[in-house]
Amino acid sequence: METRLQAIALKKTYDATKALCGIDLSLPSGKIIGLLGPNGSGKSTLVKIAAGLLTPTSGQMLICGKPVGPETKALVSYLPDRVYFEPKQRIIDLIEFFQDFYEDFDRQRAESILGALNLDLKSKFNVLSKGAKEKVQLALVMSRRAKLYLLDEPIAGVDPAARDYILNTILTNFDPDATILISTHLIADVEQVLDEFIFLHFGQVVIHGTVEGLKAETGKSVDEYFREVFRCLPSC
Repeated sequence: METRLQAIALKKTYDATKALCGIDLSLPSGKIIGLLGPNGSGKSTLVKIAAGLLTPTSGQMLICGKPVGPETKALVSYLPDRVYFEPKQRIIDLIEFFQDFYEDFDRQRAESILGALNLDLKSKFNVLSKGAKEKVQLALVMSRRAKLYLLDEPIAGVDPAARDYILNTILTNFDPDATILISTHLIADVEQVLDEFIFLHFGQVVIHGTVEGLKAETGKSVDEYFREVFRCLPSC
C-alpha cells in the first residue's frame, strides 16, 4: 500500500494564530478518509496546503513522495469549500475546460455522472440550484483520474437528498488506487463511506484510526466517539 499524502512536522501560522501545530500524518492509497473537526480546527488549512494553495510556515507536505509544487498538482483533484466557477459559463463549457486543462480528465465519466442529474449541459451555471451546483463541481472533480482527491466540505449547505447523491458519487467513482480525503464537520452524514478518520483540534491530530477498528474496540460510531472525545477537550 503506497503513501498518498504525508505531513511531517507541518506548521502553519497566520500572524499570531496557529492554524496547524506540527502535524505528522501518513495516508495510504485505496482509502476514503475523513478529516473531522469543528470549524477553526485547521481542516481547510491542511487541505489547501496539500492542494498547493498555501505554503506551510515550517515542516513538509509530500504527495506520492514528492514535495507539494507544480508536479504534484497533476496528481491532486481538489474540490474547494465554495463555488468557484464563472457564473455565466455553461455546464458544457466547464466540461471542455476540464478536458483542456487536465490530462487525466475522463470526459465520458463526467458526462455519465452529469447525465444522471437530467441537467441540460447548455444550462448556465448561475441558473442551477445550490445542490445542483455542488453536484456539477463534484462530478467534474471526481472525473479526473487523480491519485489524491481533496474534498473540502462537499456536503455542507445542501439538502439530505443532495448529500446522498454526492456520497454515492464519491463511492461509485472511487479508484481503488487513489485516496480520498473528505474534510467535514457533518460526521454522521459522511461516516458511512469512510475507511479511516482523523480528529483535528486546534491544529493538532487528536486521533487517527480506522472506522472498523473503532467499532471493534469501542462499539461506537465515529460520530458518537467524536462527541465523546470533543466533550473532554477545551474550548470546543
